[in-house]
Amino acid sequence: MVNIEKAEQAIRDLLIAIGEDPDRPGLVETPTRCAKMYQELLAGMDSTAAEHLSKQFDVPHSEFLLERDIPFYSLCEHHMLPFFGKVHIAYLPDGKVVGLSKLARTVEVYARRLQLQEQMTAQIADDIMAHLSARGAMVVIEAEHLCMTMRGVKKPGTKTVTFARRGAFETDSSLSQTCLHILDL
Repeated sequence: MVNIEKAEQAIRDLLIAIGEDPDRPGLVETPTRCAKMYQELLAGMDSTAAEHLSKQFDVPHSEFLLERDIPFYSLCEHHMLPFFGKVHIAYLPDGKVVGLSKLARTVEVYARRLQLQEQMTAQIADDIMAHLSARGAMVVIEAEHLCMTMRGVKKPGTKTVTFARRGAFETDSSLSQTCLHILDL
């Protein structure tokens, strides 16, 4: 949970540290606005995927389900700059499925915290396996990182792609290949 008062003071101190006057008209409300922004962007720290993945439905479906192009944005824990893109989630149900919106909500749980893309990919896959008792899960994330776009190497448009495969997606290469083919990766 974001401590608004401490965040406001830290942002005020940062403005002073970079040579700004936090009392000038354009910046007077900046510490409060930024603190509230961080509260929103980091709301995933106060939630768990279990909250969303617990509502399940019995189905005889045995083929994999794929939800693709789930948009997300997150903050890189190295530079606290945004990274954003799409998450693709496939899983093999074992008699139970979850509502499709719950997969997108699971993405938000992990995207809305200081994060690493590789870690987020694994966390989503692990929670699908754990909470859905799935026979397999595969998560692919494609993202652009502003720490590469606006600073450092300055290469806008560069995409980082991460994969996490669990269960049948790890052991059955044709299953993984079929999923990647559908995603055009």
